[in-house]
Amino acid sequence: MLIVKNGKVLTMAGITLDKGYIAAEKGKIVYVGNDADIINKYINENKTACIIDAEGKYVLPGLVDAHCHIGLWEDAVGFEGEDGNEMTDPVTPHLRAIDGIYHNDRSFTEARESGVTTVVTGPGSSNVIGGQFAALKTYGKRIEEMLIKEPVAMKVAFGENPKFVYNEKKQMPTTRMSTAAILRESLMKAKEYKMLLDDYEKDRENCDKPEYDMKLEALLPVIEGKIPLKAHAHRADDILTAIRIAKEFNVRLTIEHCTEGHLIKDILAEEGVSVIAGPSLTDRSKVELRNQTIKNPGILSNMGIKVAIMTDHPCIPIQYLSLCAALSMKEGMNEEDALKAITINAAELTGISDRVGSIEVGKDADLVIFDGHPFELRTNVVTTIINGNIVYEREKNADV
Repeated sequence: MLIVKNGKVLTMAGITLDKGYIAAEKGKIVYVGNDADIINKYINENKTACIIDAEGKYVLPGLVDAHCHIGLWEDAVGFEGEDGNEMTDPVTPHLRAIDGIYHNDRSFTEARESGVTTVVTGPGSSNVIGGQFAALKTYGKRIEEMLIKEPVAMKVAFGENPKFVYNEKKQMPTTRMSTAAILRESLMKAKEYKMLLDDYEKDRENCDKPEYDMKLEALLPVIEGKIPLKAHAHRADDILTAIRIAKEFNVRLTIEHCTEGHLIKDILAEEGVSVIAGPSLTDRSKVELRNQTIKNPGILSNMGIKVAIMTDHPCIPIQYLSLCAALSMKEGMNEEDALKAITINAAELTGISDRVGSIEVGKDADLVIFDGHPFELRTNVVTTIINGNIVYEREKNADV
């Protein structure tokens, strides 16, 4: 059993405990509250319990990066470790992030050291349909041990990136029109494929089973509404095209990056779109980023739009996730919204909030203890806990 006591607990579930207690057993949270008698009972009944006194410290749920590419672009390796973009075919929905992630990448260690316990990672944006994102814990001996859920989303991309990649190859898409057309064609084929499968299941005697198609099989969870399109879109027109196509096919959608979202904030609020914003600490390295501002997450969240904040690692190193949220708060984002953007909102928008994102009974015992407010620049992560196990202690790693 693990006991964390006396800390200022920000549960991200609507409750803050100034002198809170958390108990975890078998990797799950079994108690959250401020009743010392209950905790003392747990301690007396579990003589071997690991007890952490967090007095004077902040305790939060493990941080969640809702969009990154950790493990797919290996740290300090170069081409040999770049496995995030299959730039030979604009339609690759059958690619699975878990088959390209290097689980021993140093960045996973740096994630834990900064309190990031969950990452949603997957293919880049070179293809119109890039493949399947997965949600992982940042600690484990193998991908299967780290896995929370996969797939959690299907990556699609609009705008400059697929245009640039395939223009060099002299093939579609070289325009925004062809990007949209390719996505529509793929979704329509998947829709028809599902109809044929459904007809076969209803009447096997009179209907033929369609020939197996791995790409279309991978798109079925999108068509069935089980996972969203994770739509890379920076420019306002690309954001609106993503919304238009999602509505045409009645599929779920999150807008990733949403760099010019602040220019169409009223429309996004009206459409009820959810946004995973960032990265905001990069330079304006391409045309699509000319209207980039770190005020964007706050502008959108102040409109009532649910916002998560990403690093897009390695674009911004994953250890700076909380810094991205802190700077967004500095530039107008409500403090609670900024904290939610890297905890519960990030978990909800990626379909894993049943396990992570807040400190609640029944959820995974993923906790991070800070020696000050997490948005204070001089604050350090003291302890990181994943599945009820301590995976990082600052004092023991002081010489690193």
